[in-house]
Amino acid sequence: MNRAYYYMRDSAPFGEVAIKIPINPSMNNDENIDFDGLKAIKRLSSEGISVNATLVMTPEQALLAAKAGAAYVSPFAGRIDDYIHARMGMKIGEDFQKRDYFNYDLLRRARDKVLGDVMASASSVREIYESRLINSVVDQGYDNGVYSGVDLVARILRIFRAYGFKTEVIAASIRNSRQVREVAELGVHIATVPFNVLKDMIKHYKTAEGMRRFMDDIVPQYRELFMKK
Repeated sequence: MNRAYYYMRDSAPFGEVAIKIPINPSMNNDENIDFDGLKAIKRLSSEGISVNATLVMTPEQALLAAKAGAAYVSPFAGRIDDYIHARMGMKIGEDFQKRDYFNYDLLRRARDKVLGDVMASASSVREIYESRLINSVVDQGYDNGVYSGVDLVARILRIFRAYGFKTEVIAASIRNSRQVREVAELGVHIATVPFNVLKDMIKHYKTAEGMRRFMDDIVPQYRELFMKK
């Protein structure tokens, strides 16, 4: 087992079984089965069976799952980060590693800088709006208005709270400890956290340094105390 399930609340329902249903089971753009996942979610939920709508990549998918009665939705934060990287022409394993933190704030700043430079030479609003270059830059920086995996989780939570949905959000595909912190700050209900990320969460250089200093100060005194006969 290389994956731990870390619950972000005190009263988590450990032991509860939920059936995982993909939000859309189509693998090759087969429109005939696009809604089969939602149909299964609605049917199972109506029979009192908890369903986890998985492979959620957009707030729109999460909204449909909640409307169908899903007990949980699982947005895949890390995979959205990978997808946005790919839209910028970056390759996993070469330009970035899976465990790297996706700095979407820096990305936004970089995109805004490029857009500002390009817009400065435009003579009208229409020219800016219709510019292929500007639209290309904007399109690379996010996925249909979603800036990162953490942003995806944030938007889903915002929708659910606005309409009072009881559906809980499971932040899935978590890649690093900073992602855990950011989804926790959002108030996400549950996160799936790999064990290597849990290990990173417990560590800090200054904590280890402090332990070494504690031992340097205390151990000689205790050695003298307990070795006396």
